[in-house]
Amino acid sequence: MKIMVTGAAGQLGHDVTAELSRRGIEKLGVDLADFDITDSAAVLSAIFAYRPDTVIHCAAYTAVDKAEDNRELCRAINVDGTRNIAAACKQIGAALMYISTDYVFGGEGDLPFETGSPRGAQSFYGLTKQQGEDEITALISNYFIVRISWVFGRCGANFVKTMLRLAEKGEVNVVCDQIGSPTYTPDLSALLCDMIVTEQYGVYHATNEGFCSWAEFAEEIFRRAGKTVKVNHIASEDYLTRAVRPKNSRLSKKSLDAAGFKRLRPWQEALAHYLAANAVCEP
Repeated sequence: MKIMVTGAAGQLGHDVTAELSRRGIEKLGVDLADFDITDSAAVLSAIFAYRPDTVIHCAAYTAVDKAEDNRELCRAINVDGTRNIAAACKQIGAALMYISTDYVFGGEGDLPFETGSPRGAQSFYGLTKQQGEDEITALISNYFIVRISWVFGRCGANFVKTMLRLAEKGEVNVVCDQIGSPTYTPDLSALLCDMIVTEQYGVYHATNEGFCSWAEFAEEIFRRAGKTVKVNHIASEDYLTRAVRPKNSRLSKKSLDAAGFKRLRPWQEALAHYLAANAVCEP
């Protein structure tokens, strides 16, 4: 089995590539330095040359606020780039795993979104990820669409690192009305690798178990890191950002259960593991 991982230099792509190595699965991690996914000819050439059985498509434009102003670039990467990857996979018969997001949903209500719940992205970033899903489903049938949320890992910027950096201030303001599930990239990577060796194609939600607000997440970070920091719970309306964030990012895991995949451990346990590893990015 041969796997190509796009966005291999990113937070999730790095850990997916490492997990494939641990399992002895042949893989090729690629990033912008290797080819530009917005260039259809370059994508086709790279995928034809390697001829993977599956492409795990982690590459994406993920700067949510900047996407509101850099719409052309965001669309080119998340929509056109995804279409290019899917079209190349179709030509060689490869399966495609697309990493999507809770941002494809509107964020209304307080119940977990099912994989088939109506989508309605509120941000431009979310819209492009939603359109990326549509490009895939229109082109191929052997796909995994995996929606994730609140990602943190050893490589790249994330909320945990931000909170630990701000701990020295002794007090932080964090929104308390956006609810979701943190997702630890090593845990997620193991699940993704479990999935690609099957033909259980479809749409999935994959996050660590349990729900919390960003403020509760921050409090748990400080508690487990042994930091004394006051967390002021504030409303989204009092912490304005360029892009609208969904207030409800709860994702149902029924699709994992139905396909026989094991759910990820509780996010609190994953956070403890992350902190114990000192958040060091492995080479």
